[in-house]
Amino acid sequence: MARILVVEDEPAIAELLAVNLRHAGHEVALAGDAAAAQAEVDAVLPDLVVLDWMLPGQSGLSLARRWRDAARTRSMPIIMLSARAGEPDRIAGLDGGVDDYLTKPFSPNELVARIRAMLRRAAPQALDAVVEAAGLRLDPAARRVTRGGGEAARELRLGPTEFRLLHYLMAHPQRVHSRAHLLDRVWGDHVFIEERTVDVHVKRLRDALAPLQCAHLIETVRGAGYRLGEAAPGAAG
Repeated sequence: MARILVVEDEPAIAELLAVNLRHAGHEVALAGDAAAAQAEVDAVLPDLVVLDWMLPGQSGLSLARRWRDAARTRSMPIIMLSARAGEPDRIAGLDGGVDDYLTKPFSPNELVARIRAMLRRAAPQALDAVVEAAGLRLDPAARRVTRGGGEAARELRLGPTEFRLLHYLMAHPQRVHSRAHLLDRVWGDHVFIEERTVDVHVKRLRDALAPLQCAHLIETVRGAGYRLGEAAPGAAG
């Protein structure tokens, strides 16, 4: 699951992309012009941007160049959509800093596949691969967390932020993560969130884990941050 910003001024195309990306398990934000796109990026750094070339006002290509020039957005993956199918246009787009270029009309399934490939390179934890740690099993594609197996499996209900937080901790078990690091990796470099917000969501995650007797798995490391600990004996059963 990844946070994806779609920058597209044609509402029908934007909604088609949003439906397909949400169906693939992603969170989607929409922007209809460069100013709205910049505001979205300033608020929450997305995991990937799908960017139309032709936008009202500033073009998508100019926006991509601006993002590549800024330290905060320099490594942000960008896929450009354009009706410009000629080789010179493709070269201009790639030279402008986009990571991939898809010409209109295009298959939504192809776009989803390209996004999956790009996320695989940029952030392995954003993939749909099932993660198992500390007696828990997390399936990003199905958005399910379970403890135990077979008919005895019990499912955990989590909000979106707690799900992302647990996903990241399970993908990096036994490693201590500072609050600042968790903000960057789980919230996506949100410029308006304070570090104490992490504590609030850790408490919510522990509360959600409590009915499965797993709250102890989220360990506080004094002066350092949080980590996912080991399961207690018999926790996987």
